[in-house]
Amino acid sequence: MGRIGRAVARRAAGFGMPVIYTSRRRLLPEEEKSFNGRAVPFLELLAAADFVSLHVPLTDQTRHLIGEKELKRMRSTSFLINTARGAVVDEAALAAGLAAGHPAGAGLDVYEDEPGVHPALLRLSNVVLLPHLGSATFQTRVRMGMVLIENIAAVLSGKEPPNRVAGK
Repeated sequence: MGRIGRAVARRAAGFGMPVIYTSRRRLLPEEEKSFNGRAVPFLELLAAADFVSLHVPLTDQTRHLIGEKELKRMRSTSFLINTARGAVVDEAALAAGLAAGHPAGAGLDVYEDEPGVHPALLRLSNVVLLPHLGSATFQTRVRMGMVLIENIAAVLSGKEPPNRVAGK
């Protein structure tokens, strides 16, 4: 329940949706109250949620966080939304689950082997596939370019880049 998760929770609360979440750190009670939220264990969340919206970084611990076992725990009426990182979801397992109607549907704008999409997902009518375009505004792209320049300048002057990306 980081910055993006909290932003999604506030929007859900605006539509009167109760919010359950799983996070490494539980939010303060006043934060939870601001969006009618409640922390629950991961497996309980999967079994109870109408919509499972993923907002996690891709790490060794989150790779295939959602696979066959997790999809089977979800209700047949629920929807999986992945706007985090593609490899957080095992796409082959998702395609098989969607084909069997469990979960009911999915919305993806990130893919395990981006820009490629698992071929089985392309044949399904209960999945919405979008390109990862959240940053495709003029202002955001200009700022992204400026961040790149700031990082290059730091490295060339012998300093630590402000936006270092850790390698494997």
